[in-house]
Amino acid sequence: MKSFTHLLLFAFAASAHSAVKTQTVEYRDGDTVLEGFLAYDDAKAGPLPGVLVVHDWTGLQDYSQRRAKMLAELGYVAFAADIYGKGVRPTDPQESAKQAGIYKKDLPLLRKRATLGLEQLRKQPNVDAKKVAAIGYCFGGTTVLELARSGADVAGVVSFHGGLGTTMPAGEGAVKARVLVCHGADDPFVKPAELEAFKAEMAKARPDYQFVSYPDAVHSFTKREAGDDKSKGNAYNEAADKKSWEDMQKFFKTIFG
Repeated sequence: MKSFTHLLLFAFAASAHSAVKTQTVEYRDGDTVLEGFLAYDDAKAGPLPGVLVVHDWTGLQDYSQRRAKMLAELGYVAFAADIYGKGVRPTDPQESAKQAGIYKKDLPLLRKRATLGLEQLRKQPNVDAKKVAAIGYCFGGTTVLELARSGADVAGVVSFHGGLGTTMPAGEGAVKARVLVCHGADDPFVKPAELEAFKAEMAKARPDYQFVSYPDAVHSFTKREAGDDKSKGNAYNEAADKKSWEDMQKFFKTIFG
């Protein structure tokens, strides 16, 4: 019994020592203040691979912060970028659509904001600047694909149920990053024409890319807050959520070595 108690105390001490640390990070785009979210395991010695996380259309709130912490638990340094600006956190679909629309209509600005987040990630002293990737959800998935199209020097990008269309398609050889697209097979918001245009774009640009389609999954399939009513087009799918997270981890092992 005594040895068992010692074992529990040791496990508790190890857990307490190895904890995910988080902090907010202010940075700027000109006069616009942005407020990102950094997460890392302080028990892991750097330099470590870094992962940029880009939020969905609700802005940098609990969901993207939670994903950043999950990445930190896996041993990565995660930085959740703020595309909209400090304090801009939509509370309803109408405001979310309005904010997302600003950047979807101005892709150079969207790419710039993503790049600024990437710069903040690379600045972290515990990050291996040569081993950096980016992931994003919905609007964020669209964003990381735009980052790849811009020719950003990142090892890879992962889009979870992101939009695939663009007004600035990649030319041949423009995409340096490896690309993983995690797509809901029944996503009603990505029309067949958009999907085919994306595949044609990738065929022309010739990046190293994977497209994984998850059966019975619609938009927002990784987000529990979306509920389970598929008729709305947005719904959580536990199987697709878990499988896509596993696919991301395999992808990271490939790109980071």
